[in-house]
Amino acid sequence: MADKAEKITNIATKRGFFYPSGEIYAVKSGFWTYGHLGTLLKQKFENLWRSFFLSLSPNYYEIDDVNILSKEVFESSGHLENFKDPLVECKKCHLRFKADEIIEGKTGREVGGFNEIELDKIIKKEDIHCPECNSELNQVKFFNMMFELRVGSTGKDIMYLRPETAQSPYLSFKREFQALREKLPLGLAVIGKAFRNEISPRQGFFRLREFTQAELQIFINPDKFDEAEDWDEIKDYKIKIDKEVTCKEANSKLEIPKFYVYHMAKIQQFYLNELEIPKEKFKFRKLSEKEKAFYNKIHYDIELNLETLNGWKEVAGLHYRGEHDLGGHQKGSKTKLEVTIDNKKFIPNVLELSFGVDRNLWALLDNFYKEEKERTLFTFPYKVSPIDIAIFPLIRKDNLPKLAKEIFHDLRHNFTTTYDETGSIGRMYRRVDEIGCPFMITVDHDSIKNKDVTIRERETMQQIRVKIKDLKDILTKLLNKEIEFKKVK
Repeated sequence: MADKAEKITNIATKRGFFYPSGEIYAVKSGFWTYGHLGTLLKQKFENLWRSFFLSLSPNYYEIDDVNILSKEVFESSGHLENFKDPLVECKKCHLRFKADEIIEGKTGREVGGFNEIELDKIIKKEDIHCPECNSELNQVKFFNMMFELRVGSTGKDIMYLRPETAQSPYLSFKREFQALREKLPLGLAVIGKAFRNEISPRQGFFRLREFTQAELQIFINPDKFDEAEDWDEIKDYKIKIDKEVTCKEANSKLEIPKFYVYHMAKIQQFYLNELEIPKEKFKFRKLSEKEKAFYNKIHYDIELNLETLNGWKEVAGLHYRGEHDLGGHQKGSKTKLEVTIDNKKFIPNVLELSFGVDRNLWALLDNFYKEEKERTLFTFPYKVSPIDIAIFPLIRKDNLPKLAKEIFHDLRHNFTTTYDETGSIGRMYRRVDEIGCPFMITVDHDSIKNKDVTIRERETMQQIRVKIKDLKDILTKLLNKEIEFKKVK
């Protein structure tokens, strides 16, 4: 019997959420195409992310940049030297694997940040062999994950596909700081593509070579890192690290600066309140000195418990990067990136909120997949459901399709709407249940006579009768959760 991950992937590829890129040729792992439903789901997630995080401050803005950057950028950022994964190759079948992943899969031990010698010792001690053919493994080597490009007619100019979107705000900081009246904190967000030459992406849609990030880089005065303008709003709010602690306790007992804790609280609220992830499936995890990225001073991962991937998986991160980024680019470019505020000259420090968009979409599919006796469905939160409303005529005659299409054309300007008239009403209901549509409108013979329609609700399958003239107002309130379905009159 198919497991949950396989069932979700089957629905996703069949219904148009996502499917392997270029699948009519040889498929390369780590590359996926978003179909029409996946694109809608992705857009809704990204718009929700924008709305939530950019509203945290009047000085947080979004920018957009190219995907290809010069070699000098990544020399200054440290990526050419440090952006590496441990690679191990089978002596017999020559398949390549991430050494840390096969160790963690065999032993359950976290080995992020270990060097080649340490990883080799563990592989030998634990008698770890090739996961495919059980043969011996070669020694671990580190592999730079960036994609190199030759630009121009001579092929001598070396550039790279960006491995993260973060560098773009750092390169734009000077111009944006001046344009925005030289105020800190200043937040610059990017939602865009990043590229990593993963050694062996074997987790389906979760680990990709081309993926989308939603990142917010916040430039701050380091002397004010233990300050947060809206601290009183969240000081008693409990955040889930190893156990629940109030924000005040995280600051006083765990010695996490207030500005950092404030954004921890907001990230948790985004997952629990906006995405409606169950509280027990969410946590922050502090990374050890060996595990955290080379540029981070404080590093907490945001993890969700995903049944399809057998446990807790990273979907986002909150990183205090200090002055590493602007300091490195100031040195490498020989351009002054210091600022002067209150008669003090300093290099702004950076707090980074980093979200893997594709990973979060898989997390939504995992969390909201549901099987019932007669149907399979996604119970997505209304804010991210790819389709808001589905409209059907009960039968394909007696002018019912004509009225149904009129309603469709009227509602599609306000909602993401689909229309269907192929098959029985039961089959049409099941199809849109399966893609997570919250509400279905059915036009029947009484609709022509009484100027009303039936609205069906996804989870309960209950139905109510509503006047056509009231549809927009009622659907808006339902989707915004201003009224409960059972209380609609």
